[in-house]
Amino acid sequence: MPGAQGGKVKPLKAPKKEKKELDEDDMAFLAKKKAEEKEQKEAASKLGKGPLQGGGIKKSGKK
Repeated sequence: MPGAQGGKVKPLKAPKKEKKELDEDDMAFLAKKKAEEKEQKEAASKLGKGPLQGGGIKKSGKK
């Protein structure tokens, strides 16, 4: 029973990741990925709020 130590033990910090230099292929891939995400957002906003837009079986409150 150590008397000086109490409470939660703080986790050790992870070492910082080294910055990786991006070449032309990586830059093109990231640009393509960003463009696809933008298209998906626009398409989702045009369709409505989520995949369950209307349709399906409506349940009444009665049993």
